[in-house]
This record gives sequence, structure tokens and C-alpha cells, in this order.
Amino acid sequence: MTDVHSEDLVAPHYPVSTSSVPPAVSHPVGELAHRQAVERLVASYRAIPSSSTVRLAKETSNLFRVRSEGPVVGLDVSGLRGVVSIDPVNRTADVQGMCTYEDLVAATLPHGLMPFVVPQLKTITLGGAVTGLGIESTSFRNGLPHESVLELDILVGTGEVVTARPTGEHADLFRGFPNSYGSLGYATRLRIELEPTKPAVALRHVHFPNLDQLQQALETIVATGEYNGEPIDFLDGVVFAEDDSYLTLGQWSDHRHDLSDYTGRKIFYRSVRGLGSDALTVHDYLWRWDPDWFWCSGAFLAQNPVVRALWPARYRRSDVYHRIVGLENRYGVMAKIDAWRGKPARERVIQDVEVPVNRTADFMRWFIREVRMSPVWLCPLRLRDDSPVGPLSAGEQPWSLYPLKAGTTYVNVGFWGTVPIEPGRADGDVNRKVEEAVDSFDGHKSLYSSAFYDEETFWAKYGGAAYRGLKDRYDPQGRLTDLYSKVVRSR
Repeated sequence: MTDVHSEDLVAPHYPVSTSSVPPAVSHPVGELAHRQAVERLVASYRAIPSSSTVRLAKETSNLFRVRSEGPVVGLDVSGLRGVVSIDPVNRTADVQGMCTYEDLVAATLPHGLMPFVVPQLKTITLGGAVTGLGIESTSFRNGLPHESVLELDILVGTGEVVTARPTGEHADLFRGFPNSYGSLGYATRLRIELEPTKPAVALRHVHFPNLDQLQQALETIVATGEYNGEPIDFLDGVVFAEDDSYLTLGQWSDHRHDLSDYTGRKIFYRSVRGLGSDALTVHDYLWRWDPDWFWCSGAFLAQNPVVRALWPARYRRSDVYHRIVGLENRYGVMAKIDAWRGKPARERVIQDVEVPVNRTADFMRWFIREVRMSPVWLCPLRLRDDSPVGPLSAGEQPWSLYPLKAGTTYVNVGFWGTVPIEPGRADGDVNRKVEEAVDSFDGHKSLYSSAFYDEETFWAKYGGAAYRGLKDRYDPQGRLTDLYSKVVRSR
């Protein structure tokens, strides 16, 4: 992956297209198949020697941590990749932990429903988004994926499957499972809320010549749910430069004609800069970022018109790009070519951080000056007022392992690319500088990518006291890698 430079961001005024392809439909697997799959999972867990590291046997990953080598035995999750059932009347779904959002959406949209929050990449799993957090353009009104979970079954370190709900025997695990990254157990089934959809999403891309105006607009929209008197259902943004940023405002629409299609030669992030308004089917809107992995497909020449024409559309997807990155991590081909050409080594800077909305402009100015990567994604979020855990008091932190406070609006800042390692500097220095800056702006960072905190600092930030109690109760023998070892030491 590489950062995308400004000269690559000239966006033409695209004409709209009517060639949207109907999405596939995913059918529920049913209760019996689910029970059998859980039995196989539990049996595979109990068969693993206590000396072996336990991991899920996953075909894809959206994590950006290079794991240390060592004996690993994968759990049998082969039957836990679907939707168990959908209740269109009560607007809920029972979903297996390894079900991707691509398959989940394919099952719910035929009912005119979708999850409250659909993370941007197709192969993110529901269990992964809950245990590792997720975010999208509905998060300013719907919070994060775990906030629409009503109950979940979890295979914990003792080898048992327990059902965690907002109240009752395992309420501590319900509140502590988000951001635990599989270190407390693995979700086998999650019952989630669904919300109704319309056929399309109408978009406006609003330009802001300075970051203070952008911040003010974010605060107003999140507080009122409106912009210039118009209701807003979806909200995210892109910063290309300090004087060139955009918010994309989405509204549900019954519009069915002349819809744009970004699964072919057109590229969504360029349209943000090139179009004032747009419209997509709800399916295509949910996956608008996936064909180009936001803008990171440019690192593989997938945005070059000649290469794009030859690159099959079915392989222009985030999981394919992630596999390419995995091969580069293993063999270092591009790094060797850069060294041969006399170019400096590069540090991978892939982070999502949250800062309070009133610090967004200042943080972005720091980032543009010190890190010098663009574009940057912005996505506001706020804990739900009607969360399943019940009414929250201002300042309350209901989720044990992630420091989000009720009543506070945050802005997720996502930046994904590489920067040259300057003379006298070392790999990791920029990431450490980002971590320090995020702290100084009263923010925090997601843990799906590399982290560099010392152990004392880490546990102070991510619920160390609560975590120790959960670990003692649900994994007393330490069969699952603890959170710090997993996300910082990459074990």
C-alpha cells in the first residue's frame, strides 16, 4: 500500500449509469445446521493441546498486524459463516459469528432491512466487527456495531458456550466483549437489530475550504440530524488538503433511475471531489468503498485506466488487495525494488483514531503538517441514546474495554498508506508519533493495526481492571492470547 498523492486525485465529472447489477441473495442456514456447527467448533477447541496457540481458521482478514511465528491450531469455524434466521416483523436477525457483512446484507436487503451499521469492507465479519469494533456513515446516529447486538453466544476460554445479554449472569461479558479481539472468546451467534431501507441513497458532496467550517458542520449535523433544513441519514467525509475537504451527506430515497455504478471503471472517492450530487442503490452505497479499498487500490495500479480495463471486476475487492499486501509482507518484492532503485524504506501507517469532534480541525492540521498523507477519511460517531444496555448518563463509559463516553461526539479519522522513513529515523516512529498526538487531542485509537504502547499505558487506556476480572472468569487458564499480547506483541 502507498499514500495517494494529490496529482492522482483529479476527478472528472462522471455521467451517471443505469448498469447496476442486482445483488446476490444469501439464504439462512437454519437452527439445526447452526447447532451442529457449534458442536464441531467446541469439539475442535477441546481437542487443542493447552500448549498451542488458539486462532480462528479464517480464509480472510482485515487486520494489519504481522503475527509472530509459532505453533498455531485453527478452530473449526467452517459452519459458522451464515445467517441463522431473520425476523422481519421484529426487525432482528440471528447471525453466525463468521458471517461476512457481504453475506449478511445479501440476506437482509430482500426483506427491506439492513444492519444498523455496515462496515465499509465486504469481508469484515459480524463477530469481528463486534469484538474488534467497526464504523460507518450511520454511526453518528446508530453508534458502533456492538450497540445493536441484543444478545450473543460466545465460546469462552473454559470451552463453554455462554449467552451474554445486557442484563443477567453474563452482563459483564456483554459489556466487555467489544474491543477484546478474541482474547475472551469467539462469538458463535449474535442477535442484532435491523433497520428498514429504501431502494436508494441520494448523496450530496459538500465542499469546505477550511477545516473549522468542516468541524462546525459535523457538530451541527450530529446534533440536529439535519443540514440546511434537510434530514441526513448517512454522514462521512474526505480530507484531501487543509483547504479542500468534503462531507458526503446521504438521504434515503425512492429514486430508482439514473443511478451511479462504481463497480466498473469509475472510482467512488474521485466522485466525492468531482460531483455535487449522486445517487446509488442501497446495495451499491453500502459497498461504495470496497472496489477500491477506499483509495488504496492505486498502490496496485488498479486505478490506472489500462490496468483497470484488464483487471476483472470480481477481483477488484478489498480482500484481494489485502492478500496482495500479505504477499508483500512475506516476500518484500516492492521493498527490494525500491531499495534497488535507491529509494528510502517506507513505514506503513494504517490507523483509525477517534478524537472529540471539537478537536477535529486541530488534529487534522497537525496530521497534515506532521504526517503528510492524503486523502484521509472522516466518520463521526456517537453512542446510541437507546442502546440495549439502557439509558446512559452523560460521561458514562458503558463498554468496558473501549473509552467512548455517552453524550460525546467523536470523529473517526482513518488514514492508510506508507511514508518514507527519514534519515536518522526508524520504522514505527511515525506510528508512535501518531499515538502520542492522539493522546494530546483527548482521543484514542482502534487496535486492528500495529500498536506501540507499553503495557502499563495500554491497560490504563483499554480497561485493564475490568479486563483482568473478565479474563479470570472466562479464561482462567489463559488458553486464549491476552489482549496486549495480541494487539501490541502480535502473538
